[in-house]
Amino acid sequence: MDEPMADAPGPQVKVTFTTTETDLQLPETKRQLLVPADIRRYGLSRILNSESMLDTGSIPFDFLINGSFLRTSLQDYLTANGLSLETNLTLQYVRSLIPPVYEASFEHDDWVSAVDVLSATSPAGRWSGDSFQNGQDRILSASYDGLLRIWNASGQVITTSPSGSHGGHTASIKAAKFLTNTQLASAGMDRTVRVWKYTETDAFSGELKPTLELYGHAGSVDSLEVDGSSRRLLTASADGAIGFWSTSKASAPEPDASLLPNAHTSKRRRLATSVTVAQRGPLFLMPVHTAPATAAVFDPRDRTVAYSASQDHTVRTLDLTTGSVVTTLATSHPLLSLCAIPRAGGGSPLLAAGTSARHITMLDPRANTAATSVMTLRGHGNKVVSIAASPDNDYSLVSASHDGTCRIWDLRSVRPATKDEGGMGSVSEPVYVIERESLKTEKGAKKRPVAGEGCKVFSVVWDRLGIFSGGEDKKVQVNSGRDVVAG
Repeated sequence: MDEPMADAPGPQVKVTFTTTETDLQLPETKRQLLVPADIRRYGLSRILNSESMLDTGSIPFDFLINGSFLRTSLQDYLTANGLSLETNLTLQYVRSLIPPVYEASFEHDDWVSAVDVLSATSPAGRWSGDSFQNGQDRILSASYDGLLRIWNASGQVITTSPSGSHGGHTASIKAAKFLTNTQLASAGMDRTVRVWKYTETDAFSGELKPTLELYGHAGSVDSLEVDGSSRRLLTASADGAIGFWSTSKASAPEPDASLLPNAHTSKRRRLATSVTVAQRGPLFLMPVHTAPATAAVFDPRDRTVAYSASQDHTVRTLDLTTGSVVTTLATSHPLLSLCAIPRAGGGSPLLAAGTSARHITMLDPRANTAATSVMTLRGHGNKVVSIAASPDNDYSLVSASHDGTCRIWDLRSVRPATKDEGGMGSVSEPVYVIERESLKTEKGAKKRPVAGEGCKVFSVVWDRLGIFSGGEDKKVQVNSGRDVVAG
């Protein structure tokens, strides 16, 4: 019913409230209301939280009109769109995204190429089962100096991996992930994947010990995805191949001897440098791309399925039981990163692919012909090299770019593409921009980023513990992650 606001002088606008959030539905009789024309988001949020409406207390809401967030008064919106006060506006209310506040930075000796998190709510924390202890939150970082570091939540280094001469990587590390609270994996420009055992003596000291070296790729291994439940790994390499590996010495096959580091050395040299870490090969090595493969991810609900992305402009769906390609999706640009976003209700995920053309394209992997983008996320000023899904919902993600920022996106905010954007499909724009604190001056102003001076962000991960990103500024930056999505 169209009940006017009792204490609202001046012009009013008729609105109809809708939502897709099942726990926040209004009764049919309360969905239409007359509200002051000069009301803004905060006032609308107070109305919804009132006793006569949802009676929810203080959940902050945002409001979508035709796919765009309301950022002005209703009257200003009507004026800007050439609409009269007689227009009945449909307002879709959603829980607000709250700005991710800067919390800390962890200092490195070289560029930070990858980050990951171990917490009670992270995948590795869940895979650890009862062995994970509350308060055991850890941050993993990988660097161009060839070393891994594990930090506690206070930013203190607990342990650093050994160097290449003592079983570690012999070149820059490009990717690293926790498998459990006692095991992790890393990969890099030395063309290897390494599995590590992690032990702690207390909250301030520990040890990383290499337990397995995996050989098979003929180029730099630039992306690594893990599944702790099955102890399986996925890799993407500059050689165009996708690797599928076991972290178990018993189930992993013997490696190709020609790829081992001592393959071309003399017998005397081999005796002097005898192997002390087990060496194994891939379960499958799938040469499916015609250009460098940049990312590979497991399907969130079916670990026998994977998706890969490449600079050959394609996303491929892979059957991991046979090592074969199921479908190929073609895009318009080289792809540099990939993330699978679960869909409410199950089924195939939505794929977010970061491009060299500064945007993210959202793809439906069920398509079996040339792909049409479901949506394009625009706002970055350079390559999009890392994407992570929100730990709280199926409609938010964060991306990292060589433009020196991470950006948070809300897939509920959609508008039609303009003529300048090609005029086809839907477009979403970032809700928040996370800048590098290292690029800010003492007075808070932002320095102009210069190549080689911290302008590139290489990796980002989103956990309830925080949004962690690493980059060219030799820092792991932490921004708040818990309650970024309010309610």
